[in-house]
Amino acid sequence: MNKTETSICEQSKGIHIVAKPIGPKCNLNCDYCFYLEKQALFPKGEDYVMSEEVLQAYITKYITLQPTPVVGFVWQGGEPTLLGIDFYRKVIELQRPYIRHKEITNSLQTNGTLLDDEWCEFLKKNNFLVGISLDGPKEIHDRYRKDAGGKGSFDRVMRGVRLLQKHGVEYNILATVGRETAYKPLEVYRFFKDQGIEFIQFAPVIERVAGEIEQKLGLKLAGYSSSGGNQDNIHLTDWSVEPEAYGDFLIAIFDEWVRNDVGTTFVMNFEWALNAWIGNLSPVCQFAQSCGKALMLEHNGDLYACDHSMYPEYKLGNIVNHNPVELAEKSAGQGFGVKDANLPTVCQECLVLKACWGGCPKHRFVKISDNEPDRYYLCAGYKKYFHYIRKYLHGITQLLANGLPASHIMKATEGPLIIKVTDKNQ
Repeated sequence: MNKTETSICEQSKGIHIVAKPIGPKCNLNCDYCFYLEKQALFPKGEDYVMSEEVLQAYITKYITLQPTPVVGFVWQGGEPTLLGIDFYRKVIELQRPYIRHKEITNSLQTNGTLLDDEWCEFLKKNNFLVGISLDGPKEIHDRYRKDAGGKGSFDRVMRGVRLLQKHGVEYNILATVGRETAYKPLEVYRFFKDQGIEFIQFAPVIERVAGEIEQKLGLKLAGYSSSGGNQDNIHLTDWSVEPEAYGDFLIAIFDEWVRNDVGTTFVMNFEWALNAWIGNLSPVCQFAQSCGKALMLEHNGDLYACDHSMYPEYKLGNIVNHNPVELAEKSAGQGFGVKDANLPTVCQECLVLKACWGGCPKHRFVKISDNEPDRYYLCAGYKKYFHYIRKYLHGITQLLANGLPASHIMKATEGPLIIKVTDKNQ
């Protein structure tokens, strides 16, 4: 597995916190952003700047209360670079006293539009891993990722990518897959390869129109707890990806990757699938058997059960006054993040259940019957994708078990790949 930052990471011990030091404030206005509208939950005139008191409490408690030897800080937004470099210089200063006792890492998820030489020099010097939000070539990227004036952001993002490459900053690409993007898989994938991008993560866009509860809060998108109901009554946004189209998107890219790019291009979606096949715990919460240990920290210190549950009913406490580990344990004890115990029969009997464990609970809103829990929205697409890649994952596993590089799978794909797959390898 390569070192690549993911939006949320589950650890078998301890917790993981994704920090939003600038809250939902951003210099872009992407169509599909589920977080920007959360400004409606804060008082008017809010500056959305994490105070030194909150920052100090976060760094101290996150490091000292963790039983793990490695503590990973993830800085997101909004757009976290709006805070300026001095904020992150302070981060490094506050982390410094603990580096003798823990390995501390920092990741920054950014749209890349505000990066310059000074930023990149700082990121390189302090070993930040940078995640860049880039959806593909200009026409695809600019369809959804615009600024407040409605202008596309592609040229500014690519300028940021080039600066990261120039300064040798470790980075990866987070590409969201909306409804239209899903029909252009190879155009997207080949674009990234042409740009010299080696590490890629694809994230499906799934958002529903707000129900009565969210509308009362001033929101336009549905929350974590909205019930599903009859599938015909589910109101998805126009940019939400279609289930089978997303499965086909991943399959098309996997086909090209497994024949040409194993060992040179790293697609995290494929590595997650291989990880599950081998039998390891999932490094990402949406495919883990349970979740709930990945908290979200707002700029004002408030802690939420996860990045997708930033709603009043899921507020756990505040980092200044509470122990985040205890808050996570209390949340889990009350049932948040229990995934495998609340699956419909079709999931329990699925041969690829261990590859996804029913997906993210926020996206379980497809009703099967009155007597069954709702099913994961992307089930049809993921099921098709996981079934398709099984024989290849089995082949890669055999190569690794025999001390051979995974890239040798490309030789096997030159002809028919015939590998017997047994149930014990599901």
